[in-house]
Amino acid sequence: MLEQVLFAALFTFIIHLSETLTYSLRLAGVRLGKLAVAMSLSGIILLISRTANMVQGPLTGKIIDFAKHNGDYNLIDQFRIIIGAATVGTFTALLLFPSAVLLASRIISHLEVAGSVPQMIRSSVSFQKINNTRYHLRSPKLSMLSQLRIGGIPKRLVILNCLVTAIYTIGVLAALLASTLTQQYSISASQSSGMINGLATILLTILIDPQVGLITDKVLRGEKEVAALNKIFGLLMISRLFGTILAQILLVPAAYWITWIVSVL
Repeated sequence: MLEQVLFAALFTFIIHLSETLTYSLRLAGVRLGKLAVAMSLSGIILLISRTANMVQGPLTGKIIDFAKHNGDYNLIDQFRIIIGAATVGTFTALLLFPSAVLLASRIISHLEVAGSVPQMIRSSVSFQKINNTRYHLRSPKLSMLSQLRIGGIPKRLVILNCLVTAIYTIGVLAALLASTLTQQYSISASQSSGMINGLATILLTILIDPQVGLITDKVLRGEKEVAALNKIFGLLMISRLFGTILAQILLVPAAYWITWIVSVL
């Protein structure tokens, strides 16, 4: 069963790594003046990663089945390992961000020439071009942290992004954990992950994305420096990191909340 946990953790790592790195596409799009192309690419990545997040249910379902037949199995600790993978994936994205921005600029330029994603993959993916990516690698610098003061960025935006990330991270896991806390409503609880992830998506769409869009428009109009966008994406990534840590705290309370909700509906 350890292999199943590690596989789910790897899957979670990739999801959070790719989602966090979509900020590099947006920043590269602004720098190149090709935001629409960048947004379409980031939309594809987000669609794939959020769809992949739904696959987490069947992956962790086997862990639930094993736990039900082994009373001494510590299910919560296994779920904490999976959530920890989300933290590692987000932190890795933070380290890769400078390199990802440069690579994203190349991807956007290739897509503009190719005209479609499949054609871009056919024309761009080769051993030589993959080998050339090492010339675009940049290591993060400690001086970048000094530029990430909250000044000029709404604090509620950072806090909300942290909360939304926490909710999104535990959506599937909390629902599956809730199914082990009640026998009468176990199936209803296991199917309620959409309720949590739906709440996170609504908060993201209504409260966070418009704020980022407003600041992006101001940068494109020249009313703000690109450095303001660097700051907001840096703070959003850090808030995502803290959100995955907050998810560790919310996992068990969220499971009990789901148990209560399904019992009163």
